[in-house]
Amino acid sequence: MGVRVRERNGAWWVYIHHKGKRKAKKIGDKAAAELVASKIRVALAEGETEFDVPALTFKQYTARWLRSYPRIYCKPRTTEGYEAILTRHLLPAFGELPLRDITRQRIRTLIAEKVEMGLTRGTIRNILAPLRAILNHAHEDGFIPANPATRLGRLNRPKDEAETRKINPFTREEVACLLETAQGLCPRYYPLFLCAVRTGMRQGELLALQWGDIDFQGRFIEVRRSLSKGKVTSPKSGKVRRVDMSKQLTQVLAVLREQREAEEAVNGRSLDSETWVFTNSAGSPIDPTNLVKRAFYPCLQKAGLRRIRFHDLRHTHASLLIQQGESLAYVKEQLGHHSIQVTVDVYGHLIPGANKAAVDRLDGEQPGATYTQPGTGIGVEGRAN
Repeated sequence: MGVRVRERNGAWWVYIHHKGKRKAKKIGDKAAAELVASKIRVALAEGETEFDVPALTFKQYTARWLRSYPRIYCKPRTTEGYEAILTRHLLPAFGELPLRDITRQRIRTLIAEKVEMGLTRGTIRNILAPLRAILNHAHEDGFIPANPATRLGRLNRPKDEAETRKINPFTREEVACLLETAQGLCPRYYPLFLCAVRTGMRQGELLALQWGDIDFQGRFIEVRRSLSKGKVTSPKSGKVRRVDMSKQLTQVLAVLREQREAEEAVNGRSLDSETWVFTNSAGSPIDPTNLVKRAFYPCLQKAGLRRIRFHDLRHTHASLLIQQGESLAYVKEQLGHHSIQVTVDVYGHLIPGANKAAVDRLDGEQPGATYTQPGTGIGVEGRAN
């Protein structure tokens, strides 16, 4: 007699034997089955005679989901973001509801409320992402028949272009001003800033760069890892990628390497391939908050430049490539986007527009050719406007 959890044919089941009655329920994974079994044991101990599988609330299931998924498979910053979204938005709306009572209509209502509060469409998308993931796992575990949070994109579609995500890149002149200022104000960070605008690497990828990742002969960097909350993780895409280095960046990093080798030699050590490229004065990895507050923002202020995010240096790299006519396919590879659609969505509006000469070329005629207006016999000299 009692409540037991067992695996059968690759799935986990809860078996109940109480006062001559028996019941079995397929749950999903082991953790979910044990959670359900514990709730049934409590109900039976309190004298309840019915022992159907109890309805888990969104709050109860979310606590288990956080332990079994984000904290194991996601980066610390991503997990912290999920926890913040749950605390601020999702638990107040759905926390006490049984999972099966979270309907598509309730989610539509949540979206409408967030729009009325003035939240941007991008913020609302970020709120829906963990909700969709949680309910998808609940569906796989057998707690709900379907995920009501799927295919919600059309409900959160921007009404006009002004609502789409904006980027704030520097111009070529602003980049030059920033780099010149950095050389004088904080020369230790100048190579890092140059690497950011010449490669488009993310902040965490820059801070996790090691000398073994740089090929000075081939003039490229292999982006192998990222630094997040003091922990070394994989790049955002989960894949190693190769980014090209300009001649200027190659020379600056070569000089930096010579300086670091000399510093290590003084201490009787050699510079190995796993040594960090960009470090603080103590030789440790740079703290991202200190980088921004103690170096990046002071450089912007000293240079008289508008205040942008450090991440906008990545956007700057992409926008400058596009402005000089490079293909979106090349930009995608440099930035490490998982799909060219992401590149198009973010940077497509920066592609230089053509002029009337482009459509004139569709006529198959050369500039200066004579066209005849139909019905008039009057010749008109063709030219590109």
